Amino acid sequence: MKINALMIDETDNVVTCVEEVPAGSGVFYRKGDEVLSVTAIDDIPYCHKVALKDFAAGEDVIKYGESLGKTNVAVKKGGWLWDGNMRSVPRDYDSEFVGIAGGNE
Repeated sequence: MKINALMIDETDNVVTCVEEVPAGSGVFYRKGDEVLSVTAIDDIPYCHKVALKDFAAGEDVIKYGESLGKTNVAVKKGGWLWDGNMRSVPRDYDSEFVGIAGGNE
């Protein structure tokens, strides 16, 4: 088995393919010391995301240990996640910076 996808953070619920993966093929990735896999149910283009779980519409897509956005529709495990079935959600970065605003350095 050849690793063909990357998990950036162990809390991610998607992996990114480092080559094109045809539907029905295995997507192999490392999570810590383990090599895990999921079967692609769609053709996954190079550098695109694959769902590691079944997503309901409105669920957070986690990559880098952070939310990239939310799904617009349900996406099955092994499905292709792209801008057609997910959307970005604006973040309030000011509230995330602890100790910067208000002189609390």
